Amino acid sequence: MECICDARLPLSELNKKSSLRVVHKHGPCSQLHRQDKANIPTDAEILRQDEARVKSIHLKLARSSGSSNVDQIDATNLPAKDGSVVGSGNYVVTVGLGTPKKDLTLIFDTGSDITWTQCQPCAGSCYQQLDPVFDPSQSSTYSNISCNSTTCNSLTSATGIKPRCSSACVYGIQYGDMSFSIGLFAKETLTLTSSDVFKDFLFGCGQNNQGLFGAAAGLIGLGRDKLSLPSQTALKYKGVFSYCLPSSASSTGFLSFGDTGASKSVKFITLSTVSQRSAFYGIDITGISVGGQKLSIAASVFTAGGAIIDSGTVITRLPPTAYAALSSEFKKQMSQYPMAPPSKLLDTCYNFTKYSSVNVPKISFFFSGSVEVPIAAEGIFFVGSISQVCLAFARNNNDTDIGIFGNTQQKTLQVVYDVAGGRLGFATGGCT
Repeated sequence: MECICDARLPLSELNKKSSLRVVHKHGPCSQLHRQDKANIPTDAEILRQDEARVKSIHLKLARSSGSSNVDQIDATNLPAKDGSVVGSGNYVVTVGLGTPKKDLTLIFDTGSDITWTQCQPCAGSCYQQLDPVFDPSQSSTYSNISCNSTTCNSLTSATGIKPRCSSACVYGIQYGDMSFSIGLFAKETLTLTSSDVFKDFLFGCGQNNQGLFGAAAGLIGLGRDKLSLPSQTALKYKGVFSYCLPSSASSTGFLSFGDTGASKSVKFITLSTVSQRSAFYGIDITGISVGGQKLSIAASVFTAGGAIIDSGTVITRLPPTAYAALSSEFKKQMSQYPMAPPSKLLDTCYNFTKYSSVNVPKISFFFSGSVEVPIAAEGIFFVGSISQVCLAFARNNNDTDIGIFGNTQQKTLQVVYDVAGGRLGFATGGCT
């Protein structure tokens, strides 16, 4: 598949100095695609990774709400599965780190708080990445965080793991499939654009990292914790960032910081808190429509578990009661097309082999304040092959499990996070 994109940002972002180009980490627009072709996951692997991430989120939130005890995992000795692929997000941007700056391609993730990159020397193991591994000894602005500082202790809320001490503060972060990064917690100069440079940015300098991160150098945490990038840059950007995830792996979107003049078409909802210690962005889903037909789902179905928006979860997760209503009405309106066998995760699938075009009913989500967000055509199906095209929604185990508005449904939407203002905005056609 040829890449239809170029290095330029969408027209709407060209005059916004604090914008970065977003590509899918496994798509032809990404340099990582060329470096890591042998490790590009299959559709089945993508869905398995997604399940691991969702289970991790559910577990984290259950612990957050049900117990005040932080997991006592040793940050110097985290378990790992050799060769496992982390479910840590699918989209990457390039930023600069150090003085002189070194460009690094990092996954960005609203479900994570700490930013980290692989560093030399690799005290344990480092996976293969596209960019040269960052060498702090070659930077004049790098410094470690001391063990007994309040900054070191702040890692607990960002990672869920108590920091350890060697010669300096040691962080550890572990993901849903047991992939991890361990290293020195440090501060360094971060360059987002030529005019947006941040001194003393706190990040993890990973010296022991396992998991195939798609050849990315690490991860940018965009969560709500005080160590996340939006929090650390709040003096300049006022806790505001936005993104548009591209319509396909062969096109581009953007990640922008600051109030860059959100489109008048952006509709805002109020961010909610899903638990007291959660860095996730809570949202209040109130309804769903299919083909203009509002589904008969009691409000209590959505409030029982609540919901979050997450840039790293691929498939939107719904309460079983809500999913059953969605699937049933979708099947009813798609009854002219032959069904296909279900996959392990997705059970509303079609065989479009004999069709050159398909009429698909529009799906909209409704949020607090009666805000309607129509899902783009690219966000309705997960396409394994033309003979198995599945509705890109899945059911949780219980109505009380937290719902997740995933990245497939966010495609081509401009999503605006006004963290300081406690609100989240949506606009259609965000990448054009």
